[in-house]
Amino acid sequence: MRAGIESSIGSVGDSYANALVENLWMLIKTEGLRGRTFATRAEANLALFEYIDGFHNSRRIQERLGWLSPIEFEEKYHADQATAERTNLKPRQPTPTC
Repeated sequence: MRAGIESSIGSVGDSYANALVENLWMLIKTEGLRGRTFATRAEANLALFEYIDGFHNSRRIQERLGWLSPIEFEEKYHADQATAERTNLKPRQPTPTC
């Protein structure tokens, strides 16, 4: 340690590991930006935002969601909930009067 600076190299699972960030950056470059040229920094920033927020976070399939996109996963969840609610409905029984 020199001048209060520590190395950021960590072991697997550490918050110091940057493999997830490197993987995301690779996806952004290959799926979102490959072959594009930008006239301004603002145009590049907009393209990054559109890719990350418009595709990667909402439409890209994910293994942890059963190979569905987040949008498809939510639609399936709500459809399953509606089906479960309909099947759990019990007909009302008339109240006996004496």
